[in-house]
This record gives sequence, structure tokens and C-alpha cells, in this order.
Amino acid sequence: MRIDLATAPGNRERPNEDWVSASAPASGGGVLVVLDGVTPPAGEDGCVHGVPWFTARLGGRLTELSGSRRDMPLDRILAEAVRATAEAHRPSCDLSHVRTPQATVVVVRWDEAYVEHLVLSDSVLLLQAPGGEVTAVLDDRLDRVPREVLRSVAATDALRNAEGGFFTAAADPAVAARAVTGRTPRGRVRAVAALTDGASRWTDTFGEGDWAACLEVLRKEGAEGLIARVRAVESGPARPSAPRYKRHDDASAVYAEL
Repeated sequence: MRIDLATAPGNRERPNEDWVSASAPASGGGVLVVLDGVTPPAGEDGCVHGVPWFTARLGGRLTELSGSRRDMPLDRILAEAVRATAEAHRPSCDLSHVRTPQATVVVVRWDEAYVEHLVLSDSVLLLQAPGGEVTAVLDDRLDRVPREVLRSVAATDALRNAEGGFFTAAADPAVAARAVTGRTPRGRVRAVAALTDGASRWTDTFGEGDWAACLEVLRKEGAEGLIARVRAVESGPARPSAPRYKRHDDASAVYAEL
């Protein structure tokens, strides 16, 4: 088994709000967790801790439960991790605030029989079959929101974790039911990769290659290599326009050959 991961801040003067972990116990199987903390717009968000605190708490709980509670499906694990994280700061923070700290989520768990997955919001999961075919598992609800709507803070807030809008892991465990989940027989998966949108933009925003090409970059150059390619495109004079995105976003990727 090979696991490679990397994360890089979009701005070195600000904390990285992504969170990445990988676990491969000696007993077999493994777990990958990738979170992309949602940067709130300027102003009040009701929390005294901040997004990096939230993603570290949620990511740690997701990793621990995914490995120790093999009997629990991933959506239940997400619900429990959100609940536990909310309880950790409920006494000091207003968790009803629409901008309370939140994150996109990708969790992958495998054993000798199956590869399970969960995706919530706009991070990306890639599954590669033994023959090389690559399938992207996406939660595309945010992409369905018109860009002109996302330019408005008030309009975006109205759609955040709301019916007809998009969903992220925040303070309500019920959001786990909104995640994209599934499982694939282990023999049908050769490799997996999880990307925050700061890394997936190499394909889905800048069009530098399709998902199969993205996975090949990860295989040959590792997660750091893919992030370096993203930064090169972002910094180039011919950088494509991407009005929904920051020029340089936190970028994280993890790649595992099973």
C-alpha cells in the first residue's frame, strides 16, 4: 500500500483551513479524511474558535470513528462527529449562526471486502478501477447555484445548509443524510484520491487535464506535485478566470494505492 498526502495554504499570512489525515493500521484496511474549512465572509460568525479549530476537531473525530467503529456506516459516523464537535464549543459559541464554522468532507474507508465513501459539498473523490478507468464522486449542489448568486453574501447565506441550496458539515448532525455515499467491492478499486477544491481546480476550473490525468499526476508526482502545478497555473499570466474562487486557495490532496 502507498499513501501520499500534502496540504498548502493559499496565503501564508493566514492559517490553512484544510485538514487531511490517513490511517493504515497493521490489522489491515485504511481510512482517508479530507476537510476543506469554509472561509466565512468578513463579519460575525458566532464562534470564538475559528475554522482551523473546527476542522481539526471534526477531522480528528472522523478519523478515530472511521477506524474504530467499523460497524457504523460513514453517514452515521459523520453525524456523530458533527454532534461531538458541536458539543465541544456549544457553551461558548452561537451554533445557530448561519456562518458557524463548517467544512466540506470526504471520507474513504476500506477493508478486505469493500471501499466505502462519503462526499459532502465541493471536495472531490476519485476512484480508479484496475483497468485504469477513473470515476469522480461529486456533490455538485454548490455548482448548481448561479455565480451571480454566490457573489452576494446575503444570497449565499440564505442557501447555506438550506433546502434548494448546498450543504456542509457545521453544527447539525442531520446534514449527514445529505452526503453522497456508496461502497465498491475492493477488487474493483486500485487507487483512490481525495482533493479539496483548491487542488481539484487543476481539472474542474483550469481544465489542465481530465480526472484520469489528475490521478496520473498524483501517481507520478505525488500530492505536492499536483499542488505545485495548480500554483503554477494560478500564477501564470494566462491564468483562466474563475470568479467563484480565490486566486490562491488552501489546497490539499491525498492519494492511496490499495
